[in-house]
Parts: sequence; structure tokens; C-alpha cells
Amino acid sequence: MKKLLLTVLLLLMVTTAWTAPGNLEDRIKTTQLSQNIQASGMPLDDLLTVLSQQSGIQMIAVPEAAGMTVDLDLAAQQTIEQIIELLQQKYQLTFQKNDSKNTILVLKTPDQEQYWMTGAHGPMPKGGMLMARMEYASAPAGYANQMAYYTPAYSHNTEEYTRITDVSFQDTVTNALSTFSIDVDTASYSNIRRFINSGKLPPADSVRTEELLNYFTYDYPQPAGEHPFSLTTEVGTCPWNAKHQLVLIGLQGKALQANEIPPSNLVFLIDVSGSMSAQNKLPLLKTAFTMLVNQLRPQDQVSIVVYAGSAGVVLEPTSGSEKDKIRKAIDSLQAGGSTAGGEGIKLAYKIAKENLISGGNNRVILATDGDFNVGVSSEGELSRLIEERRDDGISLSVLGFGMGNIKDNKMETLADKGNGNYAYIDNATEAKKVLVSQMAGTLYTIAKDVKMQVEFNPAKVKQYRLIGYENRTLATSDFNNDKKDAGDMGAGHSVTALYEIIPADAEESGVSVNPLIYQKPIVIPSEELLQVKVRYKKPHEDASTLFTTPVNVFNSLPSDNFRFAAAVAEYAMLLRNSEFKAQSSYQQVLDLSKSAKGPDTQGYRAEFIRLVEVSEVLGE
Repeated sequence: MKKLLLTVLLLLMVTTAWTAPGNLEDRIKTTQLSQNIQASGMPLDDLLTVLSQQSGIQMIAVPEAAGMTVDLDLAAQQTIEQIIELLQQKYQLTFQKNDSKNTILVLKTPDQEQYWMTGAHGPMPKGGMLMARMEYASAPAGYANQMAYYTPAYSHNTEEYTRITDVSFQDTVTNALSTFSIDVDTASYSNIRRFINSGKLPPADSVRTEELLNYFTYDYPQPAGEHPFSLTTEVGTCPWNAKHQLVLIGLQGKALQANEIPPSNLVFLIDVSGSMSAQNKLPLLKTAFTMLVNQLRPQDQVSIVVYAGSAGVVLEPTSGSEKDKIRKAIDSLQAGGSTAGGEGIKLAYKIAKENLISGGNNRVILATDGDFNVGVSSEGELSRLIEERRDDGISLSVLGFGMGNIKDNKMETLADKGNGNYAYIDNATEAKKVLVSQMAGTLYTIAKDVKMQVEFNPAKVKQYRLIGYENRTLATSDFNNDKKDAGDMGAGHSVTALYEIIPADAEESGVSVNPLIYQKPIVIPSEELLQVKVRYKKPHEDASTLFTTPVNVFNSLPSDNFRFAAAVAEYAMLLRNSEFKAQSSYQQVLDLSKSAKGPDTQGYRAEFIRLVEVSEVLGE
């Protein structure tokens, strides 16, 4: 019915886009509706479409705001300025304008509580300090409500990210092997979404391409043989450089049935320091863990350890059947004090080891903004602490929360060293995705120390480069070394990797490498493009298993998997302003992702498309 109403409205209206004389600010003030609009239960996105059609001014909402419903009766002759003010007052929306794109970006007004936070050890006092912590975009001249045009910003932003340097092209004759550890983390994608929902592009170093790729599921087949995952490969033309080719390699982990999931010994390690008091930290954290508790079975057990100035046990090991008791312990948590994260980790591992379930899933789940500042707190110290304890058969997963002082670098490292995964929770929907919809993948490991090694055939490939996985690359010798730690794969998880290659017959010159004096490369004739080798260990074994597969088929009609993954990688290069972006463009990303959207039953690909649309506006 709502779609029918919108269709009728659009048919009744004059839909030819036009541009009134003057700049965008003047048009906002003077452009009037030509028809009444009755928006009853209408998605904001649909209303903005109608307004864009009537005004000739593109109006687009960030993903966080697009789906909210509005109830408005808008009369003809109302100006866009008046409508903006009404939306701001009734629905707490804010607006950013882009003159060069003739676009107004619509955002949710952020909860003011989160903007009382700084890099200090506790919340700022409420009061007059708030105004000093906001930047203002220029509103139209004479606009009555300047607050509708602010863009919030931190005056003491202490977020930390590890520097990322793109992997460059490698010469196949002198360096035919590419080796890396798989990565199933997804934190970078939801963190990027958080920035864009606030009307800003993310810092380049927050963009980890592999985590964007692996946020999405792909139509890879379930494993049918002896290995716990299937291997899919595809080769096609590189969208951002038609002279190059793109290779997709996909692993799909086995999905477990309910009766196959082992019992769990979980320790919730929760940061309750002062820096966690904002609405999008401890309150959201409580919501997330309550969702997980609701999924527990009687054979599972949960303990809760908290830390602030010191660490302590809030809940002794408790059966998953006692959900009310566990939820009550979570609800009682309050924030305050400094952050002794190292002490909390030690205590959580102690509790987990004392209650170890042989053959079960023994895991510490750390929830924090990563702002450790008492005791063991440096990235190096924390890494060594985790490495010392992972051999006890206890994994560490990390859930990141909040903004302004998030320590992404520490949290990614801890999850990596702890044989776990790292997710960033920016809203309740993401909490449900990570801890309910994908709980098996988040909590249950089907393969550990998973490494991939690709050998390129110099007769077919002149140069290659791995896209993403910059901090997951391994030395060639690490592939066969079972003592070398690598990434773990959860039940149902998929892993996607992309290589950009320059064909051997391309006119493009290769990497300049001086010829070797004491040895000469010999190329063995073969029609194969490359060999993919995967090495992994079963969850409770120490010796690895190897399997390989050749790749020699070029797909002239690339699949939805290929095109969507290529779109995600191209988007990451644009956000990072990568030196390898070539002819990348937001429009090309949109064309690729829209054509490869597929069924999209969860709406994740549709959300990605909106992120790209908003990023294009913010990028001007």
C-alpha cells in the first residue's frame, strides 16, 4: 500500500528535475512544493525521492536514517527550508549540503551523550562544553535553526589505527609465490559505516579491504569432501583497469547443525571503565550480550569478568539454562574508573582455564573500546600476554564499541594473537548479525591456522598483487611451518581474496629487477594460470593438512560473486585513495554492485550501495 501511495504521488507530480537560479542555499530557501504530500508511514528514503523530484535538489539519507518511517502532511508552497526544519524538529535529523553535487545529505542527530566523551579517563561534565565540541557547516542565509546543520566532531579524538601500505605488484619470474594468513574479521566495514552515518569519510588506515570483502556472504558451495571448506576460483577482466585481470579465490566454511555444535565455556570480559559510559558503548554492549545469552543452551556455561581500575568476577560459571541470572548480572554493570585491561585479560583466562571443557569451545569474549591505560596496556605487552595463553586451548574474540577514543589497532591485534575474530558493534542490528545470525561462525572454530599460498605461472602472468591482507602477509617459508600462527575459520564463515594480475603478453613493462648472476629462472610450459594451496589444522590437532587446486579458466561472463567482490575492493581503494585505483570511480562501483546485488535477503548489499552513494557525496 505504501509503495502504491508513493507511485501515485510520483505520477501526479511534475518529475522533471530542474535547477532554480542561484546557488544551493538560495534554492533551499526559495524552492516550493508544487503538490501536497501526505507521507503516512512512508520510509524517509521514499519521501526524499519525492522531494528530490519536485525540487531538482538531490536529497539522500545515510543508511542509519534511510529506513526510518515518517508521518507528515506537507502542503504545496512549503519551501525545502521549511521542510528541513520540520524534519529536524520532529525526527531529530541533521543536514549537510554539497554545493558541487547539488545534494543535501540527511543524517540522524547523534545521541548527545556520546559527544560528552573525550580521550580523558571519564566523561566530560554536561553543560556549556558541548557547544565547543561541534563543527558547523554553513546553513542557508537566514536559516532559523543552525543546529540542523551541525556536523559533530571530537576536539580530543584519540582513535588509533595501524598504518596500512598497499601491497605492490610483484614480478612473477623472481617472486612467484604469494603467502598470507586468512582473515574473517569484519570490524573495518561496520566501523566505516559508523563514520559515514555521521557524515564523514573514514580515515584511510581504518579501511582494511579484506574485512570489507569478508563482511558479505557469497554464493560459494558448501564443502562436499574431506576438507571443512570448499574452494572457489574465478578469473575475469579487472573493472578498474581493462588491461589487467582479476582473480577471485573463495573459501566457504562448513555450516554446523545444532547437534554438531560443541558445548561452550564462555567468559565475558567487559570493560566498565569511565570511557565506556556513552550510550553507544556500555548500554549497547549490554544489548549485544543479552542477545547472545538468549541463544545459550543448558550445556553451555558463562562467567562474567569486568575491569576498570581493577578486575573482578561479577558472575561465577553459570549454566546457559539460567538466563535470567546471567541477564541480571549484565544489567547491573555500570561504568566508572580507569582501565586495567591487562589485569582483566589475565583473570578472564584464569577463569576460562579453571572451567575448561575438553573438546568444547573455550573462549574469552572481550568487549571494549580498547582504551587500556593501567598496568599492561601497550599493544606489544598485550600481544605477548595473549600469545602466552592461547596454547591452553582458549580463544579470544573481541567486540569493539564506541567512537572518539576507540583503539582499533589494539583490538585487531588481540583477536589475531588470540586465535579469534574481531567485530565492531556500531548498533543493535550489527550485534544481532554477529552474535545471533552468525553466532556459529563467531564462536565455533572449524579450522585453525589457515594459510593460503598462490603460485603464479610466469608464462601466463607478468605481475600480480594481492588486494588487501596487508598485515596478514607471511614469509614463503611460513606456509609449511606448523608453528607459525595464522587465522582461524568459524563455522559457516566465508573468506574471499582478490589478486590483480598483469598478463604475460601485456605491453605494460614489468617490475624492474636486475637479473640474477648465479641462477637463471626456468619456466615450465603449462596452460595453468596459477596454483592455489591451502594449509590448515583441525581444531584440536597440531599437524596441518594441505590441499591444492589449479586455475586456468577465464570467465567471460563473471558471476555475481565476482562483480560484487570487485565492487567492494574498488570502493576500498577509493576510500584509501590507493595508488592502484587506476580508473576506479564511485559510479563504476555502483554499477557493479547494483548489477550483482542478487537476492540480498538480509539487505547487506543494499546497505553497501547506499554507503557508496553517500561516500560519493562526501568525497566531493
